[in-house]
Amino acid sequence: MEYKDKVCVVTGGANGIGRCISENFYKQGAFVACIDTDRVSGDHLQSEFKNDQFFFYCGDITEEAILIDFSKQVINRFHQVDCLIHNACISNGGILTDCGYEDFNYVLKLGITAPYMLTKLFLPHFAKGACVINISSTRAFMSQPNTESYTAAKGGITALTHSLSISLSGKVRVNSVSPGWIDTCAYQKEEKSTSHVSTSDSLQHPAGRIGNPQDIADTVLFLCSEKAGFITGENITVDGGMTKQMIYHQDYGWSYHGKEE
Repeated sequence: MEYKDKVCVVTGGANGIGRCISENFYKQGAFVACIDTDRVSGDHLQSEFKNDQFFFYCGDITEEAILIDFSKQVINRFHQVDCLIHNACISNGGILTDCGYEDFNYVLKLGITAPYMLTKLFLPHFAKGACVINISSTRAFMSQPNTESYTAAKGGITALTHSLSISLSGKVRVNSVSPGWIDTCAYQKEEKSTSHVSTSDSLQHPAGRIGNPQDIADTVLFLCSEKAGFITGENITVDGGMTKQMIYHQDYGWSYHGKEE
């Protein structure tokens, strides 16, 4: 168990991809500290794990005071950090709806400022061989309409990755993972929900299926391991090949129906 007794911190760790990452580190024998705004799901995880190996903190990481208090509690409990996973982010839509100044900046604080500040707060406490993993998205490189808040945050965290990797060289390895379409139903909320992914959804992926949170957790655990010791400053795309497949009008049964001028 490569992560036995390692200290792993996961933001947004109570649901979805973050929850899967938290569970995987826990199963590997790590001490896991998770912060999330969903108290119900966090408390459920705390009761499920039932020991001092898991610490849940309910709080909004867009608030500096929360970041400071959380980091202090983590260090008081575990004394160091081996793996820091910046996963928390949401979308507040974009320019075609009512995503205003505060809405847009909230997502940027959640997706870029909080990872920067939490890394800075933990900087004196990173163990030898420590790793930071930023969960980005293929949305950093491609978009649908009205996704500006989320896309901007993911573009920012991708750029922050290579910047931190240089500033922290020799002390902490920093990488990012960009998930594509990930079906998180099995890891949502206290009650696990049912997926509604169709056969067509799966077949449009070159890999032949939709991604799942375990695909991302496996990538994160690899990047945090000694096997990835020569990898830093990189972004790993995990999307079943979707961003590599070019599709033109009438390819694969798809046709474009845009607005005529």
